[in-house]
Amino acid sequence: MKIVIAGAGSVGRSIARAMITRGDTVVLIDRNPSAMRVASVPQADWLLGDACEISVLNDAGVNETDVVVAATGDDKANLVLSLLSKTEFGVPRVIARNNNPANSWLFDESWGVDVAVSTPEILGSFIEDAMATGSLIRRLTFEDSTIALFQGTVAKNAPVDGRAVHEIELPLGSRISSIVRSGITVAPEPDIAVLSGDIILVEIDESTSGATAQVAAFIGQK
Repeated sequence: MKIVIAGAGSVGRSIARAMITRGDTVVLIDRNPSAMRVASVPQADWLLGDACEISVLNDAGVNETDVVVAATGDDKANLVLSLLSKTEFGVPRVIARNNNPANSWLFDESWGVDVAVSTPEILGSFIEDAMATGSLIRRLTFEDSTIALFQGTVAKNAPVDGRAVHEIELPLGSRISSIVRSGITVAPEPDIAVLSGDIILVEIDESTSGATAQVAAFIGQK
């Protein structure tokens, strides 16, 4: 997929790294020259410009984009970008960051937003993460699918601690989609070992009986 991300701050760059790890093509846009930290995500295409301007969106190739992520720290900019992406370019999926909870009522289809992500909710997730070693947290449910994305932190001496990805027998229909180690995303190649303290993202087919509990047991204490 091709993904255009507006806002090259820490949020935008983190999203870009995760998407590139999945094999997606990513364009990062920011109007602030100091945000052009190209070396931080060298695999992305970088564009200096205002994502609320149609000319900049044309340069980014938004007309051929599968997903636009409005990830700036400015709610007004995120809403304008969402509306332009949907109405002017017909982008299939628009995801917008909502920084101020008081503005959450605006982040809907009338502004071209398919999915709104609240910054306070993200912070809440970080708190959950800090308390979630050895357990799973649901992150995303895919529409019209039995697949859900879960996140967990591998506990010390968990059954998967020190085992290579290809040695981990996950339930039918489940797979490790990403590993985050010391803040760096690691592709789950077959020979990569999963270590305690790793944050793993796992796609779980919830139609498989006991799948979620089994994965939770794998990353939890023996």
